Amino acid sequence: MMPSPPPVALTKQVLRVLFRPFGDKGRDVHFPGPGMHRYRTHTCGALRESDIGQDVRLSGWCHRIRDHGGVLFIDLRDHYGLTQVVADPDSPAFKVAETLRAEWVVRIDGKVRKRPEGTENPDLPTGAVEVYIREIEVLGPAAELPMPVFGDQEYPEEIRLKYRFLDLRREKLHRNIMMRGQVIDSIRRRMKESGFFEFQTPILTASSPEGARDYLVPSRLHPGKFYALPQAPQQFKQLVMVAGFDRYFQIAPCFRDEDARADRSPGEFYQLDLEMSFVTQQDVFDAVEPVMRGVFEEFANGKPVTQKFPLIPYAEAMRSYGTDKPDLRNPIKMQNVRDAFLGSGFKIFATILANDPKAEVWAIPAKGGGNRAFCDRMNSWAQGEGQPGLGYIFWREGEESGAGPLSRNVGPERTQQIAGQLGLGVGDAAFFIAGRPDQFVKFAGPARTKVGEELGLINKDRFEFCWIVDFPMFEWNEEEKKIDFSHNPFSMPNMEVEAFLKLNPADSETILGLKAFQYDIVCNGTELSSGAIRNHRPDVMRKAFAIAGYGDNVLEQKFGGMLRALSLGAPPHGGIAPGIDRIVMLLCGEENLREVVLFPMNQRAEDLMMGAPSEVTPKQLRELHIRLALPEKS
Repeated sequence: MMPSPPPVALTKQVLRVLFRPFGDKGRDVHFPGPGMHRYRTHTCGALRESDIGQDVRLSGWCHRIRDHGGVLFIDLRDHYGLTQVVADPDSPAFKVAETLRAEWVVRIDGKVRKRPEGTENPDLPTGAVEVYIREIEVLGPAAELPMPVFGDQEYPEEIRLKYRFLDLRREKLHRNIMMRGQVIDSIRRRMKESGFFEFQTPILTASSPEGARDYLVPSRLHPGKFYALPQAPQQFKQLVMVAGFDRYFQIAPCFRDEDARADRSPGEFYQLDLEMSFVTQQDVFDAVEPVMRGVFEEFANGKPVTQKFPLIPYAEAMRSYGTDKPDLRNPIKMQNVRDAFLGSGFKIFATILANDPKAEVWAIPAKGGGNRAFCDRMNSWAQGEGQPGLGYIFWREGEESGAGPLSRNVGPERTQQIAGQLGLGVGDAAFFIAGRPDQFVKFAGPARTKVGEELGLINKDRFEFCWIVDFPMFEWNEEEKKIDFSHNPFSMPNMEVEAFLKLNPADSETILGLKAFQYDIVCNGTELSSGAIRNHRPDVMRKAFAIAGYGDNVLEQKFGGMLRALSLGAPPHGGIAPGIDRIVMLLCGEENLREVVLFPMNQRAEDLMMGAPSEVTPKQLRELHIRLALPEKS
């Protein structure tokens, strides 16, 4: 084996080329002289027909090895792509090539040649050429793999997370992670172009008394005291506004000790955190929309993106879609058809309406669902969801007045009334849910989604955005029999300040009807973030907390620092924090955040690869003045 030349120092210019985005496939990556680089002259995504006849050196992983009648074909893979390399019995490297196995890391020297006619691979940028191997050096042999890298097979989460470094070698996941970086670059550039300044807020901070559970960090220097990892930079970004910096953003890590879901990572996540001074709610929308729209258009692969995000009041969203996170790709809007059933012959619904003035009947129109088989299938689905069933009417040729048990009970006149209100006709159906909306809405929303999916009404090749606005400021806490904050206690009420300060806490009807300057941004049924115009006046904050039953002593104890800041000249300000992980998940077409996060935890907030959380030594505990009080094992 010929002696290898010494490694060549990589200049800044070379490093910039070496680490350019994955999409370039390394075509323009070159390595400086003198002589041949220790590991490669080209990447595995670089070679083309113009390179035929060149002596080259490649390094990478053996992605796939094929033996075709004694001739070995190896797909050599690196970050930038694949190149087919070939060894036959006449090659001096053939004996070494026979020992190679999947995922071994090798360096090969050889000559670029044109692939034989008919064997080209048009799906590969390097598919017109191959490298005839002259020499092989094994750089890193691999033991038997717990899961293959080649192919897109599904494997149990436990294996994928324990061997995440192997999982990340797989093409789709590798591509998702690279897209994540590109999306963040795009967001950062767009924010700076919009006049925002990037700041970093503390990671070690004080425990928050509200929201999810904190992750606590014991202090060695202050025995018995703890830092907390921030659930969000909320108070810090507001203090940045109080400090006079006007427009802030960061790609912020957030830490919450809460249960995992498909659209929520346990432990930690990242968000585009931003805040603005001297702004109205509309100013925030005008700043955020171009960033979101631009990023999605950049990475949507031609899929349409909402140009002007509609504003949907919270109450309308709940009534029309059964959720405050509506998927607007589904055209179905529910409607209240109470009048058609009040006093009707369908006694179940008529009795509910007669006995409860707050009861309603919601109809889910189903365009194209006008056949008994589909209606019965939806009824069975509802029973599987724990419901007694799902009433329906459908319209077919010869029975324009409606078919099904409900139509016979309510009569042709009322059935036609329902069809007219919903805009339905022959070939269509409608499903009905009765009771108090606040009690059945959690079923109505999924039922609307199910109808849309079953009938193929949802256009999945688009990104539909909206703002949900006018969230209620307060709600009735039935368990404690008191008025409480509905969502965010630090939002500004949508009411003139002087009128709000004069509110009588006993006027529950007015208070429960009060809206807040609070808003969510939703895309394709996924909530990307919540935001608000902040309550920047201490007197308004004290009044809001008093209405919810919290005295000044509680407010001072829990939020004294923020109150002091607001009392020393605070500008009106507001912001929002779209989730980076969810944005990338949507753009990659994935349904689980695990597919777009580099090293995620499992559903139990465990890092199976690194073994976290883990026990620590008695010495470490002594240094932190901590004694464990573990629960008894059952």
